[in-house]
Amino acid sequence: MKNVITDKVINRLTLYHSILTDFNDEYISSTQIADLLHIDNTQVRKDIALLNYKGKCKVGYKAFDLKLLIESTLRFKTVKNAFIVGAGNLGMALAKYDNFEAYGFNISALFDNSFMKIGSKINGKKIYDIDNLPDMADRLNVQIVILTVPRVNAQNVADFLVKSGIKYIWNFTPCVLNVPDSVLVWNENLIGNFLQFTVNHSIEKELFI
Repeated sequence: MKNVITDKVINRLTLYHSILTDFNDEYISSTQIADLLHIDNTQVRKDIALLNYKGKCKVGYKAFDLKLLIESTLRFKTVKNAFIVGAGNLGMALAKYDNFEAYGFNISALFDNSFMKIGSKINGKKIYDIDNLPDMADRLNVQIVILTVPRVNAQNVADFLVKSGIKYIWNFTPCVLNVPDSVLVWNENLIGNFLQFTVNHSIEKELFI
């Protein structure tokens, strides 16, 4: 029976991968990983067991081998091309994030409706008129969009993306999008995540009192 890797496990595996990068060809224990992430080492062992990988007793896991196994399991080497729609501050910041490529995520281009931005480049990636997206998506076989437009425009742009053949939307807008069941949306709730962090760690008192 094939092990089922849930979204939460995938998220933790990417964090393990980031840690393993600093250990090169050394050994690392589940306790070391757990301590760095402030989680239970039992959880680390369960996650790694899903990869059918066993470490050495009282030694740990060989970092390089485990890193490669995570890359293979999560298909980091399979290039996934994507567009950023909305070349504002957030869109440009994401375009400048070079680590995407290490995980097989390639930002092919940005799109906007501002004539002041169209034609310019961010981190070597050109900003195109949004009207060019359908043709470029078809020509470059891009099905993923990172959406960073203002909330007031989010649903209209999402409708446009659906008509353009986009199948996956990574939604950074504070808007719940209404899309067909055939289109998958991953909502990146920045404010919600921040508030969850402040509540869980009670930092409001430290900051404001």
